[in-house]
Amino acid sequence: MPPMALTGIVTKVGCMHKTATVTVSRHVIHKLTGKRIERSKKILTHDEQEVLRLNDTALIRNCPPISARKRFKLEKILKSPETERDLAHMQAAQQS
Repeated sequence: MPPMALTGIVTKVGCMHKTATVTVSRHVIHKLTGKRIERSKKILTHDEQEVLRLNDTALIRNCPPISARKRFKLEKILKSPETERDLAHMQAAQQS
């Protein structure tokens, strides 16, 4: 399999050790109507340090099989709502 990097949103985390479920969405054009349709796929991702949180936007990359269903590793976290909220609270506290 050629190297792939996919971007998705973390939808499930904490149920399995060192594993998170990332939903990767893509848009396709319907052949008959010509409308855009969103197609999504849930991918089990290996998260060694367990740093992923719910609703994070993550970049994942394929790798050799880690388990029966895990074929992707976490490359990096692109955006984290929890981290952004904490930073906003710290900045507001410093300004006060």
